[in-house]
Amino acid sequence: MSTDPRYSPVLQDTVRHALAYLDALPRSSVSATATLEQLRERLGRPLPAGPSDATAVIDQLVRNVEGGLTGNAGGRFYAWVIGGSVPAALAADWMTSVWDQNAGMYAVAPAAAVVEEVCGRWLLELLGLPPSASFALVTGCQMAHVTCLAAARNGVLAKHGWDVEQRGLMGAPRIRVITGDQRHGTIERALRLLGLGRDCVIDIPVAANGQLTAAALAPVLAAAPSQPTIILLQAGDLNTGSFDPFPEVIPLAHQAGAWVHVDGAFGLWAATSPAHRHFCAGVELADSWATDGHKWLNVPYDCGYAFVTDRAAHYRSMGHHANYLTHSEAARDQVDWNPEYSRRARGFATYAAIASLGREGVARLVAGCCSHAHALVTRAGALPGVEVLHVPHINQGLLRFPDPAPGATEADHDKHTEALVAKIVASGEAMFACTTWQGKRCMRVSVCGWATSEADIAHAVQGIAKALRPSA
Repeated sequence: MSTDPRYSPVLQDTVRHALAYLDALPRSSVSATATLEQLRERLGRPLPAGPSDATAVIDQLVRNVEGGLTGNAGGRFYAWVIGGSVPAALAADWMTSVWDQNAGMYAVAPAAAVVEEVCGRWLLELLGLPPSASFALVTGCQMAHVTCLAAARNGVLAKHGWDVEQRGLMGAPRIRVITGDQRHGTIERALRLLGLGRDCVIDIPVAANGQLTAAALAPVLAAAPSQPTIILLQAGDLNTGSFDPFPEVIPLAHQAGAWVHVDGAFGLWAATSPAHRHFCAGVELADSWATDGHKWLNVPYDCGYAFVTDRAAHYRSMGHHANYLTHSEAARDQVDWNPEYSRRARGFATYAAIASLGREGVARLVAGCCSHAHALVTRAGALPGVEVLHVPHINQGLLRFPDPAPGATEADHDKHTEALVAKIVASGEAMFACTTWQGKRCMRVSVCGWATSEADIAHAVQGIAKALRPSA
């Protein structure tokens, strides 16, 4: 077999490093063990004066980052909604770098363009969304929100006779954005990037179950019936996994002429599981949706998906033509649907993940994570010194560690919870993170990785039990 000496040694060495890392992952500390000072000392060397051997560079890089990586690709990472990478997606991502295609237009990378066409069709079918919707593969849910809300901005202003892409926002009818007060921070950042600003947001207190109800929304809509309006709903709250009541809220919003956008960063994937898709009932009635591939589909970072029913508004907000570009009349040019110009061909990893899992495999992955999350929360919740604040109905749960001291205050319980979580993380047995829910500090349990097993859950529960022991 012929090999190119410029590539063969370093790539073979890289495969060895990759397999060694993956083999050790189930036994390694889930949390980083190197300090900030150590990492800066190892990596922060002076700018090299000249070239170095590629294999030596990779060997040194692998040595220097040791202890500075979290084990989110393994089965014991529950701190945030972060998945790993299924094997086919990881392999396709390697090939994406080898092929090094600029997936901006069909003329530049024909296979990448067609793969994205197929991915869009597959994703719409998997998630139960309208097959006629347009789509974009972006870096993550943050940019999926930007893409969808740019289309929404175009759509609601067009109804008022304003071409925002041509005339800008100066002098435009003011848009209001109505949402529940538990929205994710990426929404605010998207609105800032789009020039709408924080002041356009009207936060409505959600119900005890985390939902934005029709009863709470109706009077807010009625207060300014002629104002351009975007409604933001959630498919999977970050802390509890709550879903807004789509069949009740979306028709109400549409009666008022509002655009409905759904933040489904991870929860939208519940639609793929027969046991959980009832949570997504009615979500297909919305106007746009944002979700991530690097969460529950378990493709490598970075990958997100945007979907829009109004293809014309989506195209008007993103489309770009220039005389130095070779535009296709037959194929889909990706640059017309997403905010990036030059871009990585992330469709290959998505294609490989779905092709390897199939509809049934995706459903099993989602259902398995939900089952593991429920087991982890309920089993840990049965330990002395643990309070269950939310039992997962999908993959998100909440635990709290009350301070056992007599007369302990809520502030004491918060501090004790943070200390216990830090202790668990420092042990390397499992990784969790703190969040504030209904004014209480608690430990969020998020299970999103394909690699999580029953043994991993048992290991994590043992780690929690160990941290609770006074002598631990």
